[in-house]
Amino acid sequence: MRRKSGLFQIAAVVLLIIIGSGCSCSEMETFDGENAYELIGKQLEFGPRPPGSQALRNTGDWIIDELRSSGWEISEHIFEYRDVELRNIAGMWNPDTADQSSGGVILFGAHYDTRPLADLDPDHPEMPVPGANDGASGVAVLLELARVLERQNYPREVWMVFFDGEDSGNINGWEWIAGSSAYASQMEIEPDAVVIVDMVGDKDLDLYLEYNSDQTLAGEIWDTAEEQGIDNFIHEYRYSILDDHIPFLQQGWPAVDIIDFDYESWHTTQDTIDKVSAESLVAVGSTLENWLWSRVER
Repeated sequence: MRRKSGLFQIAAVVLLIIIGSGCSCSEMETFDGENAYELIGKQLEFGPRPPGSQALRNTGDWIIDELRSSGWEISEHIFEYRDVELRNIAGMWNPDTADQSSGGVILFGAHYDTRPLADLDPDHPEMPVPGANDGASGVAVLLELARVLERQNYPREVWMVFFDGEDSGNINGWEWIAGSSAYASQMEIEPDAVVIVDMVGDKDLDLYLEYNSDQTLAGEIWDTAEEQGIDNFIHEYRYSILDDHIPFLQQGWPAVDIIDFDYESWHTTQDTIDKVSAESLVAVGSTLENWLWSRVER
């Protein structure tokens, strides 16, 4: 694993950006990678979390509790897919009260379900995927970011949406991205930006630009990371990925997929917490935190 540089600059850069943007928070809190890491562990305590399972129901209820404890309003989008009830969960910050002069809604998304079968596991393909990175890492980043934005009294409207039914594609006739497809199709507002966070906890984190993503939006985020001295965001294109950003792009909305697809434990029973790190989580979370505040200034 190669060493990542620049993370010691994060707190200072975040502080300068927040002060320059007029943050009125009483406590100067920034994204905490250790907090996010603990949130991954909590999800794993529920066990594998495939669609329709009690473990996923419990995980969703826990997500709602976490969001409410940070002052976010909750909306649930429940629908049926292949005779299974699925639930997308949205946390909304500053709904209808945000400073509209600073722009419209910014939507973050992550899937909170896990794959029912570890079909790429050479030894146990019949077992479920634990989902420490593929599922739990994106959820952890969004929940920690939600906590920080509340502490900083962020002025814009932000949604954190947790999608069900993303990761069961090609199993028992299921398609990929079922939850985000249903959610995007019923949205009544046009978001300014959609940012999907998926598989971002890998200890050796390399985030390449993704071909389907909106180039302008991706450029903003990758440039923000570069300005912070974070080299996990690499200004090169590598993959074209079917992920939760696609339904929003199909609606004509700018969307980006932040994902490290070079993950050896993908869709195996080895997708466990020892494969992820707080350092990787803070690299992503801090970048998004800074990017959000840069949006206030526009």
